[in-house]
Amino acid sequence: MPDLLAPLIDHFHARTPIRAGSLVVTVFGDAVVPRGGVLSLESLLAITRAFRIGDGVVRTALSRLVADGWFERWKLGRNSFYRLTGSGAAAFAQATARIYGLPAPAWSGVFDLLFLDGTGDRRAELAAAGYGSLGPDLMIGAAPAAGAGEGALRLAARPEDPATARRLAARAWPVAEVGERYARFTATFAAAVAAEPPVGLDALVLRILLIHEYRRAVLKDPLLPADLLPADWPGAAARDLCATIYRAVAPAAEAWLDANATTDSGPLPLPGPDFAARFAA
Repeated sequence: MPDLLAPLIDHFHARTPIRAGSLVVTVFGDAVVPRGGVLSLESLLAITRAFRIGDGVVRTALSRLVADGWFERWKLGRNSFYRLTGSGAAAFAQATARIYGLPAPAWSGVFDLLFLDGTGDRRAELAAAGYGSLGPDLMIGAAPAAGAGEGALRLAARPEDPATARRLAARAWPVAEVGERYARFTATFAAAVAAEPPVGLDALVLRILLIHEYRRAVLKDPLLPADLLPADWPGAAARDLCATIYRAVAPAAEAWLDANATTDSGPLPLPGPDFAARFAA
């Protein structure tokens, strides 16, 4: 194992207890879904062993994911196979768009303010749609979302200057917390940029570790336009770093999958065109 990977795997294991199910989710989302979505247990265990995770821990995690409705499982002979359920695939698609998608477009200069009428708590729904909170009954969006204004008093607000807009964004969304997550990600993986890219299974391990850590930040990120973020916003550098490493290791990681990973009908199919568009500029 390259010297680069050992400390990264140690970092992964430093969070206890080990959340093997979360890693399995990353494996499927990053490597399996683009290639048909089905993977044999044998192939999955070959990957997770490289993370120093015991087979029993992975089997238990898979059983929980199946019981929770994320995956479905079937057997052919002595071999087991897994794929996402319909609801699991829908959740993956949303996460994939956030992890690998384009940065937020430029801001229009107008906030969408929603005064809730108190006839039902819609805050969680609106937060999932990208709205921040300025109070128990006041939500704010960087742009109007379809259907968000139902049952609310909607107003458009234009801050008088960019500094005011950024201060308001910092109050409504966890900008500082997410920025710290991005900074930690960059510090963890900075050495991988200058290192010689690994090959074989090691390349896939690095790619999965990279996305597993990056998604811890980006899935918490409200993905605000750059106009609403600090000038030294660490999210931009984190995305650039992630994209650079990802592109460097992707060919070798895909080659390992070509040669070693199997479905219930043979080798994994080749990835579709969406895979090549990941981390587009």
